[in-house]
Amino acid sequence: MAELKYWLWLTTRRGLGPAGALAVLDHFSTPERAFYGEREDFESLPLTPFARDALLDKSLDQADRILGDCDRLGLRLMTLQDAGYPQRLRQLAVPPAVLYVKGKLFRFDEEAAIGVVGMRKSSQVSQVRAERFGMELAANGALVVSGMAEGIDCCAVRGALKGGGPVVSVVAGGVDVKFPYENRYLYDDVAAAGALISEYPPGTPHKGEHFPVRNRILSGLCLGVLAVECKPVGGTMLTVNHALEQGREVYAVPVGLNEECARGTNQLIRDFKAKLVENAEDILRDYVDRFPAKLSRLAPLPQSVVSARLSGDKPDRAAAPAPKAPEPSGRELVPKGQQKSRFTDDELAILAASAKAPVSADELVERTQIPAKRVLSALTMLQVQGAVEERPGRRFIAAVELES
Repeated sequence: MAELKYWLWLTTRRGLGPAGALAVLDHFSTPERAFYGEREDFESLPLTPFARDALLDKSLDQADRILGDCDRLGLRLMTLQDAGYPQRLRQLAVPPAVLYVKGKLFRFDEEAAIGVVGMRKSSQVSQVRAERFGMELAANGALVVSGMAEGIDCCAVRGALKGGGPVVSVVAGGVDVKFPYENRYLYDDVAAAGALISEYPPGTPHKGEHFPVRNRILSGLCLGVLAVECKPVGGTMLTVNHALEQGREVYAVPVGLNEECARGTNQLIRDFKAKLVENAEDILRDYVDRFPAKLSRLAPLPQSVVSARLSGDKPDRAAAPAPKAPEPSGRELVPKGQQKSRFTDDELAILAASAKAPVSADELVERTQIPAKRVLSALTMLQVQGAVEERPGRRFIAAVELES
């Protein structure tokens, strides 16, 4: 814990940035040694005068506050010198010195991780494609990595959750700062089924200048990056450029020539030799030999399954009124003797509360008196098991019947 304070002290020095923190580590080997350095010790470092002055501030108050926030929020910290730090990130020109993680700690070097990226203001057809790719990748054993922005990112994340696999979102602010606000429930779902990752401490707002810096981590964690829709210039292209510099594979979805959204992805195929892909299998066949245990079930999902899972709400309909839906017919009957072994107490309460008609997460909290965080976590796991269906307006209904 004491060592962590020095890592947090170093990475929160104003004007230092990731490259500056790395320069300090290269010179002093550890943050603690840098903490006890004097002005003359910093003179030879390739830093601005402002950054050198920041290193002379020896207060650990901010580090203590961050550690307290991490404890309160249930966040984990990973430093560049930890044994579990991903080797894929160590290979970057400027690896993040500290990572804040909410959720599961993945062994990224053992994961067939694929990044899915694209425009925020994307076309409806590309959003559907992003969700399908996310779902197919996850269902076939890949770890889907994306951001949390509106448009392609959140669609890929939502698809991965529907595919029943874990998902990682790399964000450009604190993992506790839900941005955009419309995706606040998605943050909870990702934290429950996978992980939220950032190099920024909790409470940090998502600033514009953070996103290009964030992108190197997103691509760095992955074997390859899929661009679903993008312009020739923009954030997606920055991520792709990071991927190319890092030696990662780049994939792109072709789009019709007369569509504005075609320019970026088609340019990637034409000028950057990105691999043209039409489905997840086109991507994952490149990695089956390296990750046979992870990708052994590689096969396209049946079209009936794809249609059923993608029939839920889309981002542009998230705020739509929630219509009443008929109770599902032909639901699986779960015998009373199997219920406790198959579902947790929270999951059983949610199944009972959503048995008659679709209900929102807030209504489930009110009906079950279970804290919101646990309700969202249970809903995610029930969806993964196929025991709950999501309906338009982000409402949920039980897909199984509990024997009374």
